[in-house]
Amino acid sequence: MYRETDIIQSADQSPEGYMIINVGPQHPATHGVLHLVITLNGETIKKVEPHLGYIHRSIEKMCESLSYRQFIYVTSRMDYLSAHINNHACALCVEKGLQVEIPERAKVIRVLMDELTRIASHELWWGAMAMDLGAFTPFFHAFRERETINDIMEETCGARLTMNYMVPGGVMHDIHPNFQRRVKEFIQLYKSKIHEYDELVTGNIIFQNRMKGVGILSAEDAISYGCTGPVARGSGVSSDIRKVQPYEIYDKLQFDEVLETGCDSFARYLIRIKEMNQSIRIVEQLIDNIPEGDFQAKTKAVLKLPKGEFYTRVETARGELGVYIVSEGGTTPYRIKFRSPGFSNLSVLDKIARGGKIGDLIAMMGTLDLVIPDIDR
Repeated sequence: MYRETDIIQSADQSPEGYMIINVGPQHPATHGVLHLVITLNGETIKKVEPHLGYIHRSIEKMCESLSYRQFIYVTSRMDYLSAHINNHACALCVEKGLQVEIPERAKVIRVLMDELTRIASHELWWGAMAMDLGAFTPFFHAFRERETINDIMEETCGARLTMNYMVPGGVMHDIHPNFQRRVKEFIQLYKSKIHEYDELVTGNIIFQNRMKGVGILSAEDAISYGCTGPVARGSGVSSDIRKVQPYEIYDKLQFDEVLETGCDSFARYLIRIKEMNQSIRIVEQLIDNIPEGDFQAKTKAVLKLPKGEFYTRVETARGELGVYIVSEGGTTPYRIKFRSPGFSNLSVLDKIARGGKIGDLIAMMGTLDLVIPDIDR
């Protein structure tokens, strides 16, 4: 699994008999350019130290030289599996500064896109999670549903991953005439296939033995480390921004915030499976109730935010994304800061891994659902 040069034993860096292993930055199990320096005593993990910087692009600094229309789409390249939701957060922050009222049709379309994005993200995570633990078949099942969503996105937005569809004031253009029909077809497909997820993975005794009791994260630690999203909710911590601080039309929708109290890797796994079902509930409520009217409010070609500070937060597939803008009244932001969920969630890896086995590390990492560009901006 590791090259001989990756295994280092040094009395200067660790106690006698301990071994330091470098995993990454190109190791296939890390899902990106993440470098972990792991200190082992036999097979027992004593320390996990993430090393970042391999994909740093100074996105926040780049945004300060872009207009309020342009900077939104740079965020698609952070958590690229939540591109719609990232763009949505930025658009909301700009709209907050402009005090623009969004048409109801645009709000519904945005939420539909967000929830389809959440399902697609969790689908990829589910397939990759199972594959990491040795089950190859679920990967194909997950992509069967995910590709259906990507096809819908491509037809309306023109792209499959970084869609660039949200704009200040609404959405870039109206939904495709086939959108409602294809979404309803996807709902039926998903409902007919979700039992396979339970049969292949969730109910698999081998999978459960690999996940249960592994990577324990208490509610207190989840709060202390600033965890959000499924990582926090797997420890029983209520953190869903759609419920805690509703935006757009989420306060008008019927859905549950999924909480588990197992505090282990299996609990975090169950959260995402159940969240997909809740997203389907949301889509079902909206797909036949898209209001008529404009899909975009009228805004000026060149946007200027008034002098001040503006902050918004949304619930991405991985947790809370906050967008903070400092404006000096010009056409570009004076300062932008993103509070992305991945960084805080990664910070608990050392906490939950210590005392565990090296063979369980991938299971722990998998349930954190790390997207490295979201962490290493």
